[in-house]
Amino acid sequence: MAGTALLARPRMLAGLQLELRRQAAAASMFIVAHRVMFVQLKTGYDTDKGPAWISHVRFSRSWQTAYWQGKTLRRGRGMFDANFYDVETEEEYWLSGPHRDRADTRYSGIRPEIDDDVRQVYEAFLRGDPLPGREHG
Repeated sequence: MAGTALLARPRMLAGLQLELRRQAAAASMFIVAHRVMFVQLKTGYDTDKGPAWISHVRFSRSWQTAYWQGKTLRRGRGMFDANFYDVETEEEYWLSGPHRDRADTRYSGIRPEIDDDVRQVYEAFLRGDPLPGREHG
C-alpha cells in the first residue's frame, strides 16, 4: 500500500504542476500590455493635488481594466477629473502616459514619486528614449 502511494505522488505532483501552468497561461491571456504610466489619486484632493506616481501598470486585453500596486482599476465614464476607479474602494484615479516635460498634471506642480522598478526606464524616457511598448507611437 505504501509503495502504491509513493508511485501516485509523482503523478499527482505532475498534475498539479500542469494545472498551475494552465492557470498561469489563462491568466496571462487577459493581460495584454505592461506600461510605465503616470498615476494620480483624485479622490479626496482638490484638482490635480493628489499624490502621484510613475509606475508599472498592467492592462487587460480590452484596456478597460488596469492592475496597479495590488489594485484593480476599471475605466469609468462620467467622472469629473478621473478616468479609472478602484473596484474595491471606489477611489478615482487618473492614468496616462508620462510626459517628457514632466507636465503630467494640468493645474499643479505635483511631482510624482517614481517607483524603483521603473526609474531607469523613466529616466531614459526623459532623455528621449521611447517607453517599452510604445516604440512605434
